[in-house]
Amino acid sequence: MRWRKLGQLYSPRSVHPKLVSHAANPLAVALSGDVYRIFFCGRDTQNRSSVGFVDVDIANRKIIYVCEKPVFEYGPKDSFYSHGVSIGNCYEVGGQRYIVFMGWQLSSGDQWRGDIGRLVLESNFLVRIEDGKPFMTTDPTDPLSLSYPWVLFDPAGFYRMWYGSTLTWDAGNGEMLHTINQAISADGHKWQRCGVSVPYALGHAQAFSRPTVIANISGDYQMWFSYRGGTGQKYRIGYAYSQNGDSWELQLDKAGIDASSSGWDSEMIEYPFVFDHKGQRFMLYNGNGYGQTGFGLAALE
Repeated sequence: MRWRKLGQLYSPRSVHPKLVSHAANPLAVALSGDVYRIFFCGRDTQNRSSVGFVDVDIANRKIIYVCEKPVFEYGPKDSFYSHGVSIGNCYEVGGQRYIVFMGWQLSSGDQWRGDIGRLVLESNFLVRIEDGKPFMTTDPTDPLSLSYPWVLFDPAGFYRMWYGSTLTWDAGNGEMLHTINQAISADGHKWQRCGVSVPYALGHAQAFSRPTVIANISGDYQMWFSYRGGTGQKYRIGYAYSQNGDSWELQLDKAGIDASSSGWDSEMIEYPFVFDHKGQRFMLYNGNGYGQTGFGLAALE
């Protein structure tokens, strides 16, 4: 497997006081033809993230429109998304589309904390929060923090969610142990947690983030994600494979994409979003600075 980089697709510009920098966690939703609305997480001057978007012609790799203000903003100080939102993916239940997201909180002197909430994507592409409370928060399975959810409908008739979970802030090598866990749901609303889904390797791949999952028509599953190993290397994109969606094999050497030798994605590469369009598989991804240099596009060869 090899991804051919098609170049930097969007370089962030300051369009609003809450969208001053960054374009992290790109999420593509089809509009019409070759045009996609790509939602992203931009930041204000205090690094609090809100959701903006650009409309892109994927075939011509051309930006058609850039939003003038956020479609969803970080919340008040007592909310679970007081310091920002990081979007996952979009899924549908009963004709209603939802965007799952991680809400950030940061208390002075403490580690950051995340919970999982849901946005409602209206037919006119306006976005509103479904509830002021998270639908998944810490518990004995996820004791410290949750992050970056991704939801798919399984052909067997239920929903699967993969998400990040912090088990410890220091696994003994100065790096957190942040795993990819799974939850399942019969109706797409109420979730049963299943624990760690993707194997981790201390010192090699132990800090995961932003899984993106494809369910193939052959019945198997493919996952890409960003990861660190505790050796000082910045984020890279990794890969895992599953025949059934439950048991995963960590296959980092098969990711098919790495940081470039120079340029906007030369220091780090992270937050992938994989989708299919007209028989071609694409990946949106971020580069240097956790999305500070925007996002690029790659095609699977």
